Amino acid sequence: MLISGYTSPWDLLREELNQRKEEGFLIPAELTAEFDGLDPEKDAWNEAAIAGLYAKLEACRRDPAFPFEEPNGLDEIRACRPERRKLPELRLSDDELLDKFHGAWLGRSVGCALGKPVECMGMGGERWKDIRALLKSTGDWPLRDYFRFSDKVGCRQSCRGFIEYMESDDDIRYTLMGLLIIEKHGRDFTWRDVAWLWENQFPMAQLCTAECQAALNYNLCGGRQNKPAWDIDRIRCFNNPYREWIGAQIRADFFGWACAGNPELAAEFAWRDASWTHVKNGIYGEMFMAAVEAAAFVESDPVRLVEIGLGEIPRNCRLAAALRKALAEIPKHDGMESFMAYMDDEFGTMSSVHTINNAVLCAAALIYGKMNPDACVCEAVTGGLDTDCNGATVGAIAGIVAGRRYFGGTLAARLNDTIKAEFGEFRCVTMASLAERTLQAYKSVNANR
Repeated sequence: MLISGYTSPWDLLREELNQRKEEGFLIPAELTAEFDGLDPEKDAWNEAAIAGLYAKLEACRRDPAFPFEEPNGLDEIRACRPERRKLPELRLSDDELLDKFHGAWLGRSVGCALGKPVECMGMGGERWKDIRALLKSTGDWPLRDYFRFSDKVGCRQSCRGFIEYMESDDDIRYTLMGLLIIEKHGRDFTWRDVAWLWENQFPMAQLCTAECQAALNYNLCGGRQNKPAWDIDRIRCFNNPYREWIGAQIRADFFGWACAGNPELAAEFAWRDASWTHVKNGIYGEMFMAAVEAAAFVESDPVRLVEIGLGEIPRNCRLAAALRKALAEIPKHDGMESFMAYMDDEFGTMSSVHTINNAVLCAAALIYGKMNPDACVCEAVTGGLDTDCNGATVGAIAGIVAGRRYFGGTLAARLNDTIKAEFGEFRCVTMASLAERTLQAYKSVNANR
């Protein structure tokens, strides 16, 4: 019996076809033809037919000419890393660290709130062109403020004139979960600790794509009882075509903050968090971003930050190749609008919520935004794709570099330093108090080191 989970069996199969191709598997023409013969509506829940095709997909072999090396294990990933950039030692007082942690929470919230109203718009149609057209129609291009509320955007509470706090969002809940993981389990947490906390803290309705699918699989194999019915590969892969999508990448932040100045440890923490829901580039995206955020406490140049992040993932993976190519391409364009034409050519067939294209967009936004928090989040959101995720990620990175003291801009004040996460104990919490807890988590991670 096929367990569908996040969406219909037909849609899972469609996404699995795309995923297998991206991973370099050879898909026989007759298998594609069999899928094309299914009706998206009438066969949406035809589990008998779809399970057979799914099994055939799983039996496909990888193209021997596939040029990438993409392991899942931490030791194997580390063995594939390039030469890594040496970082200066972290020399920040508690007050300076506290300021940067506050800037990180604020930046993540500002970027998430800015991108939230156009998240669906960024994923459909012409993506970034639709957002640009909307802003031009309201006289708000280039973007410098929260979106005006209208029938074309969502999330009224995150729109201009209505915003008073950071409303609940998965991009914020996952960062809060990172705090809980460190507070409850310390630096030696495992992926099973993460899964157990999720089971106790997250309603299934708050999970999407890969996270929802892996959580369902975890429960099917015994959940908190840790029955060995399925191994980790089955938990993260069974009916999970989203295993290289952005879900893990948006969970990276807190592990970078807890390991401030130590990108390698941040990447390891991110690997533990990602490895039960994602594979390959899905894992590398979280490792890359966690390393970048850890490095942002001692480095402010966006290009060097990207290079530091690349030092923690396999040198010959698809994510690394895309980021290296982007670093060469970005100087050829005068801003995000021009660069997005390159993005369309390079990633036009890729899901709008894939790890790789969104990571590239984040790197470009940091560079074009020159590490100014407001500018970086505006560049990220007008680039389309997963707008709230990317706004949150680049906001956090730029927020670390600036700190709360030098955050500046016009976007931060309207959040009133408040998050209402609708999650666990975090119904209404100040960013200042979260910064204090982040400092304590950082100290616990780095005690006796």
